[in-house]
Amino acid sequence: MAVKQGWEGRYFEDFEVGDIYRCRLGRTVTDTDNIWFTLLTNNTNQIHFNTEYAKHTEYGRPLINSALTLSIVAGMGVADVSENGFALGWDEIRLPNPLFAGDTLYSESTVLAVRESRQGDRGTVTVETRVTNQRGERVMTFRRTALVPRKTHATLGEHADPRPSAGSPRPGPDRPAP
Repeated sequence: MAVKQGWEGRYFEDFEVGDIYRCRLGRTVTDTDNIWFTLLTNNTNQIHFNTEYAKHTEYGRPLINSALTLSIVAGMGVADVSENGFALGWDEIRLPNPLFAGDTLYSESTVLAVRESRQGDRGTVTVETRVTNQRGERVMTFRRTALVPRKTHATLGEHADPRPSAGSPRPGPDRPAP
């Protein structure tokens, strides 16, 4: 049986200014996500984890931690933007509307700039990502820049794949790794 090649992400030459990438997945954010992330990051603002406290705010309930929202949405864009590269930074993060537990995030990114490096083996790609909830309300926008290799200089891909090739025995207790 033949092994079918899966999605390998984009390389520098795959990006063009104006391209739009819509994440094919939505992600519902839960109370548990919010409380765990907030406490894990030592955020002591009770608006994120204390329901009684939040009842007395203008929102009437806990807000989703904005750093959690950024983390989830950055992850949602990896397959389209930076699967073969890495992030250099985020800019102009805006939060026009609150996000609450039970809301579902959707994102799309537009390529704003593509710049080849002096070495020619990679380049920077800048995208603007727009995030909406299930009602179509904008809950976040940001710009992200990633360093992405050319296909001919890929640091990931078939040469870095740790899995055995098709037909090779898999390591196990009776078959040690080569």
